[in-house]
Amino acid sequence: MVVDDAFYMRLALDAAWRHQALTYPNPPVGAVILDRHGKILSIAAHTEAGTAHAELAAAVAAVRDLGDTAVEGLDTPAAQHAYLCEKYTGYFRGASIYVTLEPCMHSGRTPPCSMLIERLGFSHVIIGSRDPNPEAAGAVDFLQSQGIEVRTPVLETACDALLYPFRRWQAQKPFIFFKLAKHQNGTISGRHVSSFASRQLVHRIRTKIDLLVIGGDTVRSDRPTLDCRHADMARAPDLLIYTSHDDLDRSIPLFSVPGRKVTICDNFDMLSSYRHIMIEGGEGMFHRTRRLVDYYLFFTTDRFARGKKIDLDANLENLQIFKNESDTIAWFKNLDKESA
Repeated sequence: MVVDDAFYMRLALDAAWRHQALTYPNPPVGAVILDRHGKILSIAAHTEAGTAHAELAAAVAAVRDLGDTAVEGLDTPAAQHAYLCEKYTGYFRGASIYVTLEPCMHSGRTPPCSMLIERLGFSHVIIGSRDPNPEAAGAVDFLQSQGIEVRTPVLETACDALLYPFRRWQAQKPFIFFKLAKHQNGTISGRHVSSFASRQLVHRIRTKIDLLVIGGDTVRSDRPTLDCRHADMARAPDLLIYTSHDDLDRSIPLFSVPGRKVTICDNFDMLSSYRHIMIEGGEGMFHRTRRLVDYYLFFTTDRFARGKKIDLDANLENLQIFKNESDTIAWFKNLDKESA
């Protein structure tokens, strides 16, 4: 049987990209499991630091769909890992697992995913990127020593792009991305351009970032709160308001969010002191930060609206695109920064 490794790795990438910025400082990872006949048993991803890694999540989903409801009652990754290793030893003989990142070899909140793969009996492991973390790497050699076929790299460039924020964190450098919501025809008029589901996602992302950057004009016109209320989280990131005139009304809700540090200044020098940074704004902010931003996150609604179309004159490479209710969500790499 001829297997298209790139096709299944793309499915794993699709699953992982939906959680980009949400797993920080962990990398987003996707996994796909095929049975010995090539049937897809599960597709899963690592969704948040502290939750199951992609390999474990995919294995749990596979046995759950086989009718094992007991696994649903296990509320920690460690418990799930132990349960699978005890009950399903050798069960996946002949099966394949596709993973965007080399399975981990270290023990954290759960034992190593490489050990789980070996214990469950997988015969084939297909890997996108090798793990850049020396504390977690080594799975390829271990799995091969256990007689498991390992094929790597597969779609390495695409998997590395998914992994880029994690590499920045490892290097103790900031990862900066720009979030923009626009209508189908390119206008950005209106207070709530994107769907409620998209706003929920943005609020979840805010709970993971260290710093949120906005422009003074946004504060003056929208009088926003910029908290994480739609994510049911009290925490909100520090805030940088970029403006040359500090005439801001301190009664605006964003100034009263608990635990937040608000800085008002006319430069971006403080960005180097943070690691996970999101910029929100319109055309002016887009062009002011064009040489600073690593990735762009665009929310495009299906609706059309009157107004001035935003000028997005930039050199961008599309990395991923998916749907969320009425919105199209896309991640782009900023090639202008690369050439700066």
